[in-house]
Amino acid sequence: MIVIKSEKELNLMREAGRIVAETHRLMKQAIVPGVTTAELDRIADAFIRSQDAVPSFKGYNGFPASICASTNEELVHGFPGPRKLVEGDIISIDIGAQYQGYHGDSAWTYGVGQISDEAQRLLDVTEASLYAGLALVRPDVRLFTISHGIQKVIEDAGFSVVREYVGHGVGAALHEEPQIPNYGAPDRGPRLKPGMTLAIEPMVNVGERYVKTLSDNWTVVTVDGSLCAHFEHTIAVTDDGYEILTRA
Repeated sequence: MIVIKSEKELNLMREAGRIVAETHRLMKQAIVPGVTTAELDRIADAFIRSQDAVPSFKGYNGFPASICASTNEELVHGFPGPRKLVEGDIISIDIGAQYQGYHGDSAWTYGVGQISDEAQRLLDVTEASLYAGLALVRPDVRLFTISHGIQKVIEDAGFSVVREYVGHGVGAALHEEPQIPNYGAPDRGPRLKPGMTLAIEPMVNVGERYVKTLSDNWTVVTVDGSLCAHFEHTIAVTDDGYEILTRA
């Protein structure tokens, strides 16, 4: 069942989204060569709690940290730790915050210092695919029309769409219905309605689409070791389009 949010619920999600967006601003400033991913986690955790919110991810199904920090060939669910970022890395930071029972969820992939042309193009295309999908959001549009729009931007650029991980509904639960793949045929799936809240999140590999999970049972990496990127916004469907709830 897809939950339609009331205006009161949307206001709580706007506040959760604001907290997530401001945490991302702190991450952007802090991501420099030499910083550890554990330090990024500490900064994010402290800020989220300072806003009378709690990190959505910490303890979720046993996840040990407040952010996911996934570097280079790591796609999602990377553990923060002692690893120091170096010039040329790219790092996906996925942040969730729960405010008065409602979640905001957003991921962004950042370059560390000067990055390669290939890495920059990957980031540009993945971000563009997110906004291409969002541009299709409005009432009565079928969900997989968004999926198709995302897929076209990615594959037209010569990159690969990850299929094992998808976007999702979000609200009182971190993961709600519907699942939102980043590929598919247009004019399929449930029709969008005002008050739906969705986390749309393209995940893109430079090489082949295949991924695997490491022995920690969390960190997902590309099978071929190629670079990958992840961008995500939480949005609400409105009467005439959409509202980004996690806009930085």
